Amino acid sequence: MKRAIALLLLFNFQSSFAENSILALVDEKIITYNSIEQQFALVESYEEKLAVVNSRINVMLQLEKALEFDIYPLQSDVNQTIIELAAINNISLETLKSLANFDFIVKEITEKLSILNLQRYVTKDLKFNLSNDELINKCPIINNDAKIKQIKIAQIIISQIDDSLISSDNLDKSIKELLQKISTHISKGASFESFAKLHSQHPSYENGGVSKWITIDSPMIKMIDSLKDGEVSDIYITNMGFAIAIKIDERFISGNLKDCKEKLIYLNAEKFYSNWVEDLRSTSYIKIYYENL
Repeated sequence: MKRAIALLLLFNFQSSFAENSILALVDEKIITYNSIEQQFALVESYEEKLAVVNSRINVMLQLEKALEFDIYPLQSDVNQTIIELAAINNISLETLKSLANFDFIVKEITEKLSILNLQRYVTKDLKFNLSNDELINKCPIINNDAKIKQIKIAQIIISQIDDSLISSDNLDKSIKELLQKISTHISKGASFESFAKLHSQHPSYENGGVSKWITIDSPMIKMIDSLKDGEVSDIYITNMGFAIAIKIDERFISGNLKDCKEKLIYLNAEKFYSNWVEDLRSTSYIKIYYENL
């Protein structure tokens, strides 16, 4: 009888040990079966279990960095997330707190907020400069998508005239007279580009006054968009002086361009962060006990 009891106790001890066996070693920390038991309950295959272990390794490495950078979430942030979680699941805060696994929920929320803080910290100085042409190529117009028209123009902008005899009261009049003479010459076949390089006082003079792509979102741009090929606009005022312009080109872009751009920036940041986490793994001691999965 004593032998039977001893065997039973030994069996129970071995079962308990197996359930809490070590699955991985990450630097000086361990991952046990019990620590990821709930995630394991959702998977069946060996490959899925291995993915769970690798995911936990990544979490541990990121939490270690969050601790190093002192960017753990404030308790107020954790509490607010708990309140929002209760609201999303349409239960009271008291009901949520009464759940048997509430401590696990708090731990998971804290970890996720810590990693979110780490992601922001690591990617905060990233700059992804996407040109309009790159956006057009990566964000094509889709069916039923609102189309936005853009135009490219060339401008001659003048704010000053080098003539000491002209009074400040007559400056605007003199600028307009000069622009009108230039416009007349261009209308008769003279090169807009040449006059822009010679007379324009805007930085774009170097490339003949040609602008970047402009969305038609103001009366002045609408006026220029209505110009015929080679037609010179009436004189108009800008924040840098008086100007004349011609329309160079036009195109239509996706109405969801802004959303697409934000998505591309997010994906680039996500890729950068993913590579950063992989670098963490490469500089850490990691041992997975495959036989225990």
